[in-house]
Amino acid sequence: MSTETKLEKQPKKTLQGIIDTDVHHEIKSTRDLLPYMSEHWQRYIRDYGWVPERSIPFNQIRKETKYRMDTRPEDGSTPGSDFNLLKEQLLDKHNMSYAVLTGWFYEASVAKGWYEFAAARASAYNDYTIEQWLSKDKRLLGSITIPQDPVAAVKEIERVASHPQMVQVMLPIADFAWGDPMYHPIFEAAHRNGLKISMHLSATITAQGGDFLRYYVAWRSVHPQAYMTQTISLITNGVFDKFPDLQVALVEGGFEWVPFMMHRMDSAYKALRAETPWVKRMPSDYFRDNMRFTTQPWDDLTPKQFLNVIDMMGSEDMIMYASDYPHWDFDPPERTIPGGVSETLKNKILFENARNFYGL
Repeated sequence: MSTETKLEKQPKKTLQGIIDTDVHHEIKSTRDLLPYMSEHWQRYIRDYGWVPERSIPFNQIRKETKYRMDTRPEDGSTPGSDFNLLKEQLLDKHNMSYAVLTGWFYEASVAKGWYEFAAARASAYNDYTIEQWLSKDKRLLGSITIPQDPVAAVKEIERVASHPQMVQVMLPIADFAWGDPMYHPIFEAAHRNGLKISMHLSATITAQGGDFLRYYVAWRSVHPQAYMTQTISLITNGVFDKFPDLQVALVEGGFEWVPFMMHRMDSAYKALRAETPWVKRMPSDYFRDNMRFTTQPWDDLTPKQFLNVIDMMGSEDMIMYASDYPHWDFDPPERTIPGGVSETLKNKILFENARNFYGL
């Protein structure tokens, strides 16, 4: 009997599990942080009314703005701030094996200069996440929020890294590039503590070409450009040469642009490698070995288009599933992978790639 016939007679594989790499748990208000802050910092929120500045100049054209309409709790509080509702709508409904909490309170993109207060809020948010979320369900995994100041960031990583459900350090994609050597102590601390790096867009992303983003549709369309900038910065500044085993997940930036950037960087590197002698490998090697990307936002590729993108990447291990719960463009795992894709590849994207990435 031929090998092909044997394979045809084998039972069809079923999904081994689902790991969601982008779940936005929220705070109802900044007052949720008060129990985790010293009196000195509490008063800025409690007495002086500090709130994060709104940096996006437009509303999303929807009733619930950035949220799914059914994710607002009965008490009218912020969607994503109620554990029981998240458990019902996401963990239980979709039978999640794990869900990585990525939050939305990104201190490294909020504070401009007042790093002491940002560090206090980051610590409070991490403690809030541990007590109000991670302690309630072992399927939840956490991301360490840090301030932009590298010294304070390293201190916070060291403080929280030992928690068994904290799996990564959250670096928001904002208006600065993380590959700059001044931020390398953050990567060193994450690497030393066995943590991954997660990079996620923030409200303060900027676009090459200046401030031309007058509309939400323009801001949303330009997201991949911000992710391209960060991957270029990480590679050309030698982050992965300093820390060869460091793993970085680029979350909610899609993946269709990845082959283009791999090939473009390889081409530039071949002609200009003398400028960055510390970069020892082809840029595409760092993409495959050190970076992972997520399905969200899903762009409705045909099976052929989807498989062509993976083929151009040269690896089936680079894409991980992300739902983006509770946002309006939530992608359920059942409808994320296009029909016609093999069960083996589907398992990799929905489960195995994230399991291997996080060492679960």
